[in-house]
Amino acid sequence: MSDSATPSLPAQPPVSAAMARAHRQYWRFNVALIGVLLAIGFVVSFGLPFFAQRFEHVRVAGFPLPFYFGAQGAILVYVALIFVYIVLMQFTDARLLRVTRAEQRDAA
Repeated sequence: MSDSATPSLPAQPPVSAAMARAHRQYWRFNVALIGVLLAIGFVVSFGLPFFAQRFEHVRVAGFPLPFYFGAQGAILVYVALIFVYIVLMQFTDARLLRVTRAEQRDAA
């Protein structure tokens, strides 16, 4: 086979330094946010069960805290983590869109 038979990728559009910086900041924030939310999820999943005997005397709605947290609390925390991720990423997406539009406006 010859090299000419290999399809080539389309040329990348030119990206300004400001746009590249905005994308790097976007992904850096996204990865950091995911890391923090995963750490919180890890603590919820493994932290409280690990210390369940210490929290046995704490009552929530008449039930021991470890039982309540295992039955309902952890699920509520996971839903809250998803909500926080959605809200923060919507703000971050809007910020990146503003930078992109400003860059396109300046380029025109």
